[in-house]
This record gives sequence, structure tokens and C-alpha cells, in this order.
Amino acid sequence: MVLAQLSISPLDVGISLHKYVKEVLKTLKQNDNIKFQVNDMSTIIEAPDIDTLFDVVKESHEAMFKAGARRVITELKIDDRRDKKVHLGDKRKEVEV
Repeated sequence: MVLAQLSISPLDVGISLHKYVKEVLKTLKQNDNIKFQVNDMSTIIEAPDIDTLFDVVKESHEAMFKAGARRVITELKIDDRRDKKVHLGDKRKEVEV
């Protein structure tokens, strides 16, 4: 499993971004091969492999343009662990107090 933190920001659309974020979330929901959680600053994605992750990120990046953005910044942080299976939320459970 691959975990990733994804943040996509349109730069030319003003200060209200919910319309654009919703388009990305629609794209993510269409993919049955991933799980994801949205937080205030980014989206955490669990994908079965790196290829699936990159496909989803590309689709999400393009969703911003389809929604009307003309300039987009995409930030991606990947945790690709291959010695054991990891799942969305595992790290959080280990540090909960």
C-alpha cells in the first residue's frame, strides 16, 4: 500500500476554493481502488500501488483545470512502504493519547 498527502491549489480563482476542491473530491470518489480522507489542509490517499496513486493525482490535477483554473500548484508527499502493509489511519492510531 502507498499512502500520500495531496494538496492541489488553483492560483487564479480568488479566495473561495470549495468549488474546485469539490471537483477533485468527485474525481477521487470515482476511483474504487483508493481510500481517502479530507482534512482542512490536504487529502490523505491510500492506494494499492504507486501507479494507481500517480493516475489519481494526475486526474485530480486535471480536475482543477476542468473546473476553470488556469494555473494550479500540486503538492504530493508519498510514503511507499514495502516491508509491511500500511493503511489509512494506522499512523494516527499509533500516536493517539
